[in-house]
Amino acid sequence: MYYPFIRGKQFELVMLREMAPRIAQWGFVPIIEPVRENFPALKRAIKELVDNNCRFILIANPCVGELKDNDSSLCSEILDSDILQLYAKYSVGINLTGNDTKGKVKSYLAEHNKRIALIHNGFSDGKWLAELIKETKPTITEHIFIEGKRLYRRHFPKVKGVKRVLIQDGFKIYNNRDYPNEEQFSELYLTYNEMNCDGFGDFLIVGNEYRDGGGPAYAIAIHLTYTDPKADDAIAIKHYISDQVDTPKDPAGKFLEALRKLVNDVEKHRSPILKTTAVKEYLQLYNDKHFPGLGYVKKLSMQHHIELMAHLLKGA
Repeated sequence: MYYPFIRGKQFELVMLREMAPRIAQWGFVPIIEPVRENFPALKRAIKELVDNNCRFILIANPCVGELKDNDSSLCSEILDSDILQLYAKYSVGINLTGNDTKGKVKSYLAEHNKRIALIHNGFSDGKWLAELIKETKPTITEHIFIEGKRLYRRHFPKVKGVKRVLIQDGFKIYNNRDYPNEEQFSELYLTYNEMNCDGFGDFLIVGNEYRDGGGPAYAIAIHLTYTDPKADDAIAIKHYISDQVDTPKDPAGKFLEALRKLVNDVEKHRSPILKTTAVKEYLQLYNDKHFPGLGYVKKLSMQHHIELMAHLLKGA
């Protein structure tokens, strides 16, 4: 079972909305951390997930972005809205970080008494938390470990009806000009069962480190994941970098430079890159010599990664 961890920026939400029918078909469970106060966009994405009968997790207490330490509006606008009141296939995600006190953890569990997915994201006292769960008996659907040390995870063994999920960040962040041509991404889809987990996930081609916007693009990078037969079919990632890297000018020209490298790689004989619908759209953009904007480019690479996971897990 695949759990993509998705931050609720504009194009991430667009991707969710567009892919909702296929996400439902594949049985994937997106974890959504809202990071913007743009609630109409979030509502549209959630409505599409609900309309397609998707299982998903919506984090009630984001730890990054505009809603960090300001989650009351998220509850009133989304969690208590008509969209979710009668919907049974979602869980409220509770982020447990290293900054959370025991008192705060208790208040989270008391406030959210529906289906809960506990996201273990740096909180360190697993023994105390396990005892608290035994005492208060909240309705937990998942224990989701962001990386997470084994000694911590062992406090939350398999229990009937509660899934254990391991999330690892396979995306290393560089300045765009400094990305290597390719590098390893993750082998977790092949090994999560060996770690006594029921599911796994990642942060797609974005990474766990939260960045709110950025400066001018001196270089443009396009990222595509693929399976590497030289590494026992672990997932690796290719980075296609523009030739121009020393000026913020000409983003469209830089995009076409990076895209030309992607197209040449995809069209090689026995290319390892799966021709997903996202890759086919990249090829069409190259034929049209069209630059759709950096947000749309990122959306296509995220979509490709999810389509790749569907191919690997479902034989699509």
